[in-house]
Amino acid sequence: MGSTGNQHAVRVLMQEFTALQKEPIEGFRCKLLKDDNLFEWEVGIFGVPETIYQGGYFRASMKFPPEYPFSPPTVRFLTKLWHPNIYENGTVCISILHPPTDDPRSGELPSERWNPTQNVHSILMSIISLLNEPNTSSPANVDASIMYRRWKEKGDKDYERMVKEQVETSKADAARDNVIIPQTVEEYCVKRKKDTSVDLSANLSEFYDDDDDQVEDDDAGSYTYSDDEEPSSPGGAENSLAVKRKEDDKAADLHSTSTEQQASKRPKPDSPPCPDRT
Repeated sequence: MGSTGNQHAVRVLMQEFTALQKEPIEGFRCKLLKDDNLFEWEVGIFGVPETIYQGGYFRASMKFPPEYPFSPPTVRFLTKLWHPNIYENGTVCISILHPPTDDPRSGELPSERWNPTQNVHSILMSIISLLNEPNTSSPANVDASIMYRRWKEKGDKDYERMVKEQVETSKADAARDNVIIPQTVEEYCVKRKKDTSVDLSANLSEFYDDDDDQVEDDDAGSYTYSDDEEPSSPGGAENSLAVKRKEDDKAADLHSTSTEQQASKRPKPDSPPCPDRT
């Protein structure tokens, strides 16, 4: 599954993959290319209904570096896709996948680039948004960018025609993979389960030392109650009331003692004043 040096990446990827399998998200599906390799995924992105991508099934590969999540993965479409921000070889060009370096020439802010809080879900949702709202100011495919702008600004249908042809071609991949493509907004949106929590305790337990848990257990078991204290027990309201009364009596005694101590510490009338430290 991975060497000792990338065990952190393995844990994070296992956590993300398990969560996505347990609670799928609308717009995409994902699987491992090989069951014993968490660093290479295959994803299928569904075209958003009521757009020119409706009915499309766009396959892509995601490859994660050993430094994940501190370094971004790469995403490359396996399905032919004509888009301003997708290179001819299918590689996606989007800020969220760019390393977190400060490059003034790129025109990107450091906050727009990759950071360890990003994950597979945020990446794929950004790509889905990018399909319908490309960045034409910094295109990976200049010809597609020009054609897209003509379509938006002048109503030229060439861009729309090419995308719809690719949508039809992608349906063969869906049939081969036995994937049902959502055609309506209702089909596209995944209905949430009532219990959306994901039990990740088994995975996260590796981040903590057993010694820490032992110390906490020892501390909890070694506490000695004083004569004025009683351990809490499920004995009902009577035990709770008795404990409360003892606490009130103890607080009153402490208040009385504190008042007497303060009175004894007050300076006598003939005591010299405190020196002026100003």
